[in-house]
Amino acid sequence: MAPGVYCLPNMWEGGVQQVKMDFLLPTGIYLSFGVSGNDTIGAIKKTLWRNAKNEPLFFALSDPDAYVFTCINHTAEQEELEDEQRRLCDVRPMMPILRLVAREGDRVEKLITSQISLLIGKGLFIHEFDTMKNHEVNEFRTKMRTFCEELAMDRQRLPWQKWIEYSFPCDLEPCALLSHSGNLRNRASKKIIVNVKFEASDESFTLQVEPQEVPLTLMKSALKKKATVFRPMKQEKPEDYALQVNGRWEFIYGNFPLCQFKYIFNCLHSGVTPHLTMVHYSTITKYQEEQGGISREISKNRSSSKPPPLPLKKTLVVIIRNMRFVPQLVVQAGLFHGSELLCKVVTSSEVNVCSEPVWDQKLEFDINVCDLPRMTRLCFALYAVIEKSKKPRSTKKKNKKADCPLSWVNTMVFDYKDQLKTGEYYLSTWPSTDLLNPMGTVEINPNTDSAAGLLIRFQNVRPHPIYYPSLDKVSWTVELHFSILYFSTNVQSFVQKSFLAHLKVSEIVENKNYTEFFEDDKEILWKLRYEVREKYSESLSKLLLITKWNKHEDVAQMVSLLQKWPDLPALHALELLDYSFPDRNVRSFTIRCLRKLSDDELFQYLLQLVQVLKYESYLDCDLTKFLLERALSNKKIGHFLFWHLRSEMHVPSVNLRFGLILEAYCRGSIYHMKTLMKQNEALNKMKSLNDFVKSASQKGTRTQTTGEMKKCIKQETFMEALSDLLSPLNPSLILSEIWYRCKYMDSKMKPLWLVYKNEKVQGDPLGIIFKNGDDLRQDMLTLQMIQLMEILWKKEGLDLRMIPYGCLSTGNKTGLIEVVKNSDTIANIQRNNSNSAATAAFNKDALLNWLKSKNPGDKLEQAIEEFTLSCAGYCVATYVLGIGDRHSDNIMIRENGQLFHIDFGHFLGNFKSKFGINRERVPFILTYDFVHVIQQGRTNNSEKFERFREYCEQAYKILCRNGTLFVNLFALMRAAGLPELSSSKDIQYLKDSLALGKSEEEALKNFKVKFNEALRESWKTKVNWMVHSVSKDNR
Repeated sequence: MAPGVYCLPNMWEGGVQQVKMDFLLPTGIYLSFGVSGNDTIGAIKKTLWRNAKNEPLFFALSDPDAYVFTCINHTAEQEELEDEQRRLCDVRPMMPILRLVAREGDRVEKLITSQISLLIGKGLFIHEFDTMKNHEVNEFRTKMRTFCEELAMDRQRLPWQKWIEYSFPCDLEPCALLSHSGNLRNRASKKIIVNVKFEASDESFTLQVEPQEVPLTLMKSALKKKATVFRPMKQEKPEDYALQVNGRWEFIYGNFPLCQFKYIFNCLHSGVTPHLTMVHYSTITKYQEEQGGISREISKNRSSSKPPPLPLKKTLVVIIRNMRFVPQLVVQAGLFHGSELLCKVVTSSEVNVCSEPVWDQKLEFDINVCDLPRMTRLCFALYAVIEKSKKPRSTKKKNKKADCPLSWVNTMVFDYKDQLKTGEYYLSTWPSTDLLNPMGTVEINPNTDSAAGLLIRFQNVRPHPIYYPSLDKVSWTVELHFSILYFSTNVQSFVQKSFLAHLKVSEIVENKNYTEFFEDDKEILWKLRYEVREKYSESLSKLLLITKWNKHEDVAQMVSLLQKWPDLPALHALELLDYSFPDRNVRSFTIRCLRKLSDDELFQYLLQLVQVLKYESYLDCDLTKFLLERALSNKKIGHFLFWHLRSEMHVPSVNLRFGLILEAYCRGSIYHMKTLMKQNEALNKMKSLNDFVKSASQKGTRTQTTGEMKKCIKQETFMEALSDLLSPLNPSLILSEIWYRCKYMDSKMKPLWLVYKNEKVQGDPLGIIFKNGDDLRQDMLTLQMIQLMEILWKKEGLDLRMIPYGCLSTGNKTGLIEVVKNSDTIANIQRNNSNSAATAAFNKDALLNWLKSKNPGDKLEQAIEEFTLSCAGYCVATYVLGIGDRHSDNIMIRENGQLFHIDFGHFLGNFKSKFGINRERVPFILTYDFVHVIQQGRTNNSEKFERFREYCEQAYKILCRNGTLFVNLFALMRAAGLPELSSSKDIQYLKDSLALGKSEEEALKNFKVKFNEALRESWKTKVNWMVHSVSKDNR
């Protein structure tokens, strides 16, 4: 094959067997021979070296390690193939040509840089960072790399007990409470039977221990038993061991009761004996040294940061480029601090469109430079003014004009070094359906070829650069003038003595729904701000909202007040990360409060904390540093931080920020990269397999497609990529060997149903669903909230047997879902117990009969109890979250009786409708066949149903008491851009369902009405289910 012949686009799909490649040596010699697409780059280099021995000028070549292959990759960019473990079919060169060049620079450093680039998801992303010539990017990279690598070195110096806390954090229940389940209470009141073996030994011991005992007690018993059987020469200490769960990277240690560990808790529930292995500390130390060895190889070279740009020139001028086919163009500009407009919006004159329309107009804002807050955003909107067409009966009236938004862009008024911007800036805009967008990013659109661009010039205010004053200067100014400001006016002392004013403050701060303030309320709240700090510190957000950020005196007062503000609980501090509170002192205070979160609590809010990174105005911020610090101290947090960031790398407005944070994390956790690269490789193969299935299913039958899919999986490259990896859904689970029972599902996107078995693990194989083409972020958020509800309920002693199964978005409309074992949909259960789809939905005995068949004898009572508890939990959860589209294929039941919901495509009251008719006609799903199971098939068993009602009411009251937390978490998720979470109306649904601002009695009264409505109108649900079942049957 001659050089320059392009590979076919689909050549590398499905595992290419043989391809003829051209090789160009540094000596100028050209070779051509066939290689396997499954060969690694290292193997190809060895083959090339053998063939080159017979060629001229071979003596001029150095050792093979002195050279590296380069190619034009599938994105049409030149790439150095530093990682020689990669296969040729994974590199996917655009042309079948590999060029061998002399390797330059530090090989280890270049290899790690190459791996990070591949892991982040953009082939030459790190190279792009290097060539951006952006001083803020350069300084941030240098600072974060130093910070993360120092944390990595500190981690390697930890004693093994502390290191194991980082690598394998405990997976615990919220507290060591026993379930409502009577059978579990009986089991937990007795001793736990545990199977324990020692590493490198096939011998195991069965031990009995109290459920409230700590792991150390179990290890003492194991060593005592071992000494009795083997009579060792020296006595071993239990402190030198750790307990590992068999077949998992999960350890049981610390001063927690055994029954609080999730693994043991779940074993107790399912009546399975826990299997543990005693691992000696020397083995753990070897793991630690292995990981530390890689980190120590990294080059410590640092690229010096370049000096900042010199201040540039004068007047504010706006120029537009690349805008055509619109009558007249206008630029609108506004100064914002968060959501607050600091002064009147300024609008340019109208100009006719041309290839490069020019305004050459000075835009002046009605605010003094000294009154600009530090985080002022200058927001632009570009829109067209279009003449409305004349109407036949209104010819006497003048034509009206309509504004047609075209694009928007934001930029900071102060740069990252606190200097007021001067000179020219080219701002590439974002497409828009609205005008000014202060909530949007301050990054410019990287797609400059197709985006409109604004060229603006900041005017020089004085000959020398202006810097925003430091915190010390602001505090000093306030202290200097405080006595004059405080004692020279009698207004404040008068207000403080005013009983009515105090009552008004109390009313404002205690009303959770209070978001809009009258001018009088603002004045009272501001003048009594010191009292708010002393008595109502949790209402800091209200005080910040009424602060006049366009008055530097008030800003100085607020910043000074904040320095002495008591720390807030996490649920109130989280609110301050919203875009309405951009001040850096406020955000620093918030991070100070969040530092008190335990790792488990931080993990629970991690999804929101990643999203609000989008509200940060500069790369270097306290939130980024906080997340990196905690991620590098707990590998579980690091794992999910990586995937939450990685899943949005396709979003242009965040890929720079998220890419830099991912690079910093990888620099601080080099060994963890191996695990993440393996997962990333597996996900790429899953996507290829899914694309193949979509294509094959259009041409052949299901049986044929399934057979072809299994053949594809058996290929060496697929088997290697899809086996022996840690699950992205739960990094303690090992996906050991992919099994023959894999299949694909019938829905439009043909999700893959992948089954894994692990010989070291007892029980059924593990299943995961790979989705490609569906956005899983809303499901992920809903399941996070259900898990949070479960935690809150368990803390109050209420275990409602929820199943917040694993769900993880891993990329653009791709992700994984955990398969809940031994479960089926209500639709299938009803269909299999009925003669036709039309009557299946009305068969009230189907569910109970199914449970009887799966739980014979005494097990049935326990299964009905599981059903009752879980049904109560999901009734309350789906009502509060406003979950829609609840048909019988979206509700499932496990064989042990647990009911759970799946597929959360509609929430917060965004219900489906057809022909303008709302299909969701009940507050939540509570049908009479559910009641039939709860009452154990007896119509007069009202005692059981009343207990179910009590569970619902108790669960609802607990959620209402924590309503502010849910509202804050959902409000922060507005940054995600989910279609059904985009406005205050969506948040208001949650406030209403949680009765925010009402007493517990009022809230419960409202819930009882909804409960009765759900039961009374359940026949409508059955009709919907029948229609769904019939329509599905007729597809």
